[in-house]
Amino acid sequence: MITPNAISLKQDDWQKALARAIKTPEALAERLGLSLESLPALKGAHGAFPIKVTDYWLGLIERGNPNDPLLRQILPDAAELIEVDGYITDPVDDDAAYRGNGVIQKYQGRALLITTGACAIHCRYCFRRHYPYDENSSLKHLSDAVDLLANDTSISEVILSGGDPLSLSDRRLSELLDQLEAIPHIKRIRLHTRTPVVLPQRITDKLIERLCSSSKSICVVLHANHPNEITQELAAALAPLKNSGVSLLNQSVLLKGINDSADILSELSEKLFSVGVLPYYCHLLDPVQGAAHFDVEKLAAEQIEAELKATLPGYLVPKFVREVPHASSKIALADLAQ
Repeated sequence: MITPNAISLKQDDWQKALARAIKTPEALAERLGLSLESLPALKGAHGAFPIKVTDYWLGLIERGNPNDPLLRQILPDAAELIEVDGYITDPVDDDAAYRGNGVIQKYQGRALLITTGACAIHCRYCFRRHYPYDENSSLKHLSDAVDLLANDTSISEVILSGGDPLSLSDRRLSELLDQLEAIPHIKRIRLHTRTPVVLPQRITDKLIERLCSSSKSICVVLHANHPNEITQELAAALAPLKNSGVSLLNQSVLLKGINDSADILSELSEKLFSVGVLPYYCHLLDPVQGAAHFDVEKLAAEQIEAELKATLPGYLVPKFVREVPHASSKIALADLAQ
């Protein structure tokens, strides 16, 4: 198993580690031994969507290998600057589902809170890379967002999203949970996060205690795409949550040249399950402007899904889906139009 370089993983250092994140093309190239000839492309795409990557994540990447699957997820590419028909700034039509005050509702019984625009890492395929976070964060209008949820008794589950909710401090996250837990008709609180995968020390003792003491059912949905992301450090960070009964799921994005093979996704599912995480969704790429080069054709995705079903037990096969604007649920791959 690949292990990171000598970066301290002390629990109380996560904010300092996040502050040390690489944020320039020059620093990224120097750190990973990339050719300086690639800098013009790096700089152009970086200008459209800035680099951000943790030391821990960089320690998982093979130095000098421009095709490393973890590097390609965060490496700016000149292809991002090419306009492709059908690839837009709001590919899942968040705007149409926006109820105000940072609340998005697309599906019956569930509401999503945009808690922050911050992430521990900037993934080049991010479907919200163009999202207007400055205008639409729930924490800027928290009392109004909570009132909206409290006044709609049809909502039984709240999804904390962003950005990444674990970019918030333990104190701010706890305050948000306090207010949500005071709403009687909310049964579950779900956190969607990539932060533990790219910064395992974010799972602090305080966070574990707070999640495990919640009066609501807590579900943490990780975002991991490749088996090299599942490390001993991540396993150790997740163990207390798993042992305390927090539901741990994972959703991936199917990405060309990164995880678009049954062998890779099979290994990912096996590794996830070994650390107590159940595969949940494998999303087809949302057609966001700047990410067309990651797209996997539907027929290829169907073949990968079929191979997984033939080799893995059913509970280890993620559901292959696409989010379609205005649909009442995620759409299964088999039900998508060609």
